[in-house]
Amino acid sequence: MQDTSLGANQARTDGFNWGTATAMFLFHVGAVAALFFFTWKAFFVACFLWWVSGSWGIGMAYHRLLTHRGYKTPKWLEYFLTWCATLALEGGPIFWVATHRIHHQFSDEDGDPHSPRDGKWWSHMGWILTGRSMHHDTTTLARYVPDLTKDKVHVWLTKYHWTSNVIVGAILFAIGGLPWLFWGVFARVVIGLHSTWAVNSVTHLWGSRRFATKDLSTNNFLVALLTFGEGWHNNHHAHPVSARHGIAWYEIDTNWYGIWLLKKLGLARHVYKVSLDNLPPKPALTRDVKAAELAASAAAAND
Repeated sequence: MQDTSLGANQARTDGFNWGTATAMFLFHVGAVAALFFFTWKAFFVACFLWWVSGSWGIGMAYHRLLTHRGYKTPKWLEYFLTWCATLALEGGPIFWVATHRIHHQFSDEDGDPHSPRDGKWWSHMGWILTGRSMHHDTTTLARYVPDLTKDKVHVWLTKYHWTSNVIVGAILFAIGGLPWLFWGVFARVVIGLHSTWAVNSVTHLWGSRRFATKDLSTNNFLVALLTFGEGWHNNHHAHPVSARHGIAWYEIDTNWYGIWLLKKLGLARHVYKVSLDNLPPKPALTRDVKAAELAASAAAAND
C-alpha cells in the first residue's frame, strides 16, 4: 500500500511544528542581525561554507548520491559529503532522502510533500512548518530508505545532524567573533534554505520545459545558480538517476563539475549521466511551456 500521508491535507491536520518554527524564526533573526556585523572576511567565509553545504552536501551528497544513487564513492567520502550536507540544516540524511524519494513517487500529485498545487507558500516553506513531513522516526521512513536505515553512520548523522553547525559555529566564533558566527552560520543557513526550497516551489511554477514530464517541473536558470545546478529541475525529473542535471553546455551545473572532478581523481565510479547528444527523440521536446499553463490545462480537463 502506498503511503500518501505526507500531502498537504494530512499534514495540516497534524498541527503546527513549533520546534521547527522556533528554530526557523531564530535563524532568520540571526540572518538579519548579520547585516549589522558585516565584514568582507565574514562574507567570504559564509560563501565558502554555503558552497560546502549546498554543493558538496545537498547537491552532490543528499540528492545525487544518496537519493538517486547517480554515482558511487568510497564510504568515507560518502560520509564526509553527508556531514557537509548537515551543515545546511535541512534535516538528517534519512529524513531528507525519504522526503525527496516520496516527492518523485507522487510528484505534483496527492502525496507529494511540497507541491505548489497545494499553494505557493506551502511548497516553499509551509510544508516544513506544518504537519509531519520530515519529522517521522526512522522506523516509519525505513520503507523509503532501507539502504540508509541499515547504515549505522547515516542513522547517527540523522539523529545528530544539528551538531555540525554547533561545532562549526563555535570554531567561527573563536576565530572571527560575532561577524563570522552570524554570517558563517545564520545568514548562510537561511540563504541556503530558501535556495533549496525554491527548487520545490519556484521550479514547479516558473521556467522552461525541455521534457514533457507528467509533473510541473521546469528548468530555472536563477534557481540553478543559487543551488549549484539543482534548478535544472525538468531535466532532473525526466532523468532522475543522472548525476548531471545541466545537460546542455550553457546549463551551469557546479554539482556535476564536482562529481566529474571526483571521477577524474578516482573517487567516483559508476557515474550515470545523460547529454543531449545521446538522448532519443522521444519524449518530444517541449520548450518554454510554463508550469502554470499546464496546471490550468489540467484543471480544465478535470472540470
